[in-house]
Amino acid sequence: MNRDYQKWWSPALGRDMELLVFGDKGTPVLVFPTSMGRFYQWEDFGLVGHMAPRIDAGWLQLWCVDSVDGESFYNKGVEPQDRARRHLAYERYLVEEVLPAIRAANTVDYLIVTGTSFGAFHALTFVTRRPGIARKAVGMSGAYDAARWLDGDRDGDCYFVNPLAFLPNLNDERYLGPLRATEIVIATHSPGQSHWLERRLIDKAQAQFGLPIAHVVSSYAVAPAAVAA
Repeated sequence: MNRDYQKWWSPALGRDMELLVFGDKGTPVLVFPTSMGRFYQWEDFGLVGHMAPRIDAGWLQLWCVDSVDGESFYNKGVEPQDRARRHLAYERYLVEEVLPAIRAANTVDYLIVTGTSFGAFHALTFVTRRPGIARKAVGMSGAYDAARWLDGDRDGDCYFVNPLAFLPNLNDERYLGPLRATEIVIATHSPGQSHWLERRLIDKAQAQFGLPIAHVVSSYAVAPAAVAA
């Protein structure tokens, strides 16, 4: 399997950022680690190995990015609005730096975003804030109400980084149109282990806007298959 380590200075974040690319062709998949996780987490946890047949067959190419969660949502040393602004800088890094790198290396005009736990939050926040960039999002055992990491703040920039805050109020067809064209898969564990409150809120958004959200009850070992489905 092709394994490519990349590192560059990020103008958006003002620091070096690292990532790993697995595979040399196929549908590109932007992979987010769990809370404060690193770009090599999926490799260390065996998920890259689990998906190796699809990668080696040329179906998928994984782009495993680093996180700045310790500087944003988990940075309790700054105010919630500053945490939200740091996440917005991270989003600019993804859109202005990582996405062009993907497009330069891969001609497939389709992008999937995915992650587990806090990585699922990143994946779902990315497709709802930037609809039309990714065509599919797979969130595995995630929590999607950002207020829990922002001291309950739902105003200002904290509002705009919280999909469960801004989605119910979204009425602009420039965003809703491409969002409806995005396939969204929410993969959870069995009842009692999942964030059912957020699932109900997402169901409400689905009913209100007609978003194509699928719910898969599965395990971590099986859920990655939803990426290639």
